Amino acid sequence: MNDDVRPTGPAPDLTAVLAGIERTNELLTRVLAEVATTPSTHAAFVDAGYVYAAAGRLVAGTEDRRAFELDAEGLIEAFIDKARTIFPDSRLLRVYWYDGARRRIHTAEQQRVAELPDVKVRLGNLNANNQQKGVDSLIRSDLESLARHRAISDAVLIGGDEDLVSAVEAAQGYGARVHLWGIEAVGGRNQAEPLLWEVDSQRTFDLEFCKPYVTRRAVVYDAADPVADGSGGVAPTRDEVRFVGARVAARWLSERGVPWITELLPGHPYLPGTVDQELLTAAEALLRYSLRGHADLRRALRDGFWEHVRAQC
Repeated sequence: MNDDVRPTGPAPDLTAVLAGIERTNELLTRVLAEVATTPSTHAAFVDAGYVYAAAGRLVAGTEDRRAFELDAEGLIEAFIDKARTIFPDSRLLRVYWYDGARRRIHTAEQQRVAELPDVKVRLGNLNANNQQKGVDSLIRSDLESLARHRAISDAVLIGGDEDLVSAVEAAQGYGARVHLWGIEAVGGRNQAEPLLWEVDSQRTFDLEFCKPYVTRRAVVYDAADPVADGSGGVAPTRDEVRFVGARVAARWLSERGVPWITELLPGHPYLPGTVDQELLTAAEALLRYSLRGHADLRRALRDGFWEHVRAQC
């Protein structure tokens, strides 16, 4: 007859075991609470070559950058504003603006974009045919890295190249959701079908959305027009532009009322795209000078506008 097998070591200390379980549960509770209160974060990845080509074709009838001017600052502001409405509980990490330049040396226009708040310019090369090289790999690298490190929960991708499919797959593999935004095509599509199949959501911007941000360079300016083309005359100072921003804000408060203006406050320091364009147009009429292409003056304009609004509301 075999004896029962009994443990030969000392009996476990149940008090210590229970204490260890309680500490583990407390740690898990803290982690879950932190995750629950951590805001979501999104970033936008913009293929500037795609935006120029698609917006130019839609509004100006050409993809030749020399034939039109793109208000990149205004368009970026509009993208940020749209993302804010789509992801109301998420904060913006930044906007990545991918473009091409010879020997990766910033052009004056790219420098102005790089100076914008919350915007990072990333440059690929331009070949002899003015074709971008290396932009898709930059997008993939940034998108995958941010997703892998859980720096973003949502990625807005503005582009159309099929080569971006691998970037989408990589980001999704780390748990990020990828939202593809595009610009309406004049005929057919300007985004690859495999790219459309892979993303989590899609959105297309039409002519009405894009039109305020594209201007033909061949415009003949009327000498009687209160808005000059900016190539002649003396540029206003930042203080002058700031004063005009406050002046427009005061006029709008009088005409539209405090409730309309206070609805803009949650978006500070940004303005909705349509309101930003109204402010720009009103300021240019008062200054008799074009502020397009002058990022520093446009910031001064918004600063003056917001200073008056916050003082009154």
